[in-house]
Amino acid sequence: MPYETLLYETADRVCTITLNRPERFNAIERRMPREIRAAVEAAERDPDVHVIVVKGAGKGFCGGYDLKKFAERSDSDSGAGEQEMPWDPTLDFAGMWRNTQDFMSLWRARKPTIAQVHGAAVAGGSDIALCCDFLVMADDARIGYPPARVWGVPTPAMWVYRLGPQAAKRLMMTGDLISGKEAAEIGLALKAAPAAELDAAVGSLVARLKGVPRNQLMMTKMVVNQAYENMGLATTQMLATFFDGVARHSPEGIWFRERAEEVGFKQAVAERDSGDPIAPHVSKR
Repeated sequence: MPYETLLYETADRVCTITLNRPERFNAIERRMPREIRAAVEAAERDPDVHVIVVKGAGKGFCGGYDLKKFAERSDSDSGAGEQEMPWDPTLDFAGMWRNTQDFMSLWRARKPTIAQVHGAAVAGGSDIALCCDFLVMADDARIGYPPARVWGVPTPAMWVYRLGPQAAKRLMMTGDLISGKEAAEIGLALKAAPAAELDAAVGSLVARLKGVPRNQLMMTKMVVNQAYENMGLATTQMLATFFDGVARHSPEGIWFRERAEEVGFKQAVAERDSGDPIAPHVSKR
């Protein structure tokens, strides 16, 4: 199929999916989740593909959902999970659940998936990266979910499964970005390498995986995945996806949207991430 938001290439038993909106830092728009899933399914059908690598074009992996133009608009046609009030959580859930499942095609794939992260994998970009089996980062790349401070919850909820409760709470409650070097130190990333050596670091992992028979890769991946699925991964994701909609329609979430309309998305984000009290006009409860 023709892709509008990514590039699809295969060579030497490897499928490379490149997020390809570099002018917007590969930000996620409506077509991208569907196209990621379609590309993964195409690689699944290809008997010559043993490994799937996901990376970003341009300066980074993915800057998250393309929210700037949506957050600064006051009309109801934002397309970013915003609705005219009263808010219908079932409509919000249906849209975001579909995105979650599209990203999770990387987890469900019978073939190993590798996220190759340079620059940054932020917010929804971290969702894509953490749905892959392996995360390999440049030392100076950054990963995190800043909207967890206000206006979002990571719907695939992979942080806790990757890190355990304490480290997951730290990153999800603070919205902090951490470097590739720190991500490798705490076990979030498999490895980190200097930016100039990132291709080689991913290549060494790919070289070890692509020589393994596809049936063997499938069996070992399923053994690991089912352990997490039996721990309630799907239920966790349903709760996270519902709460993501709540976060965008809480008093503080509405304040953030209104603030972005007033002063611009960039300034609203700076205020959100400053460490000062958020939404000062919202009454204390």
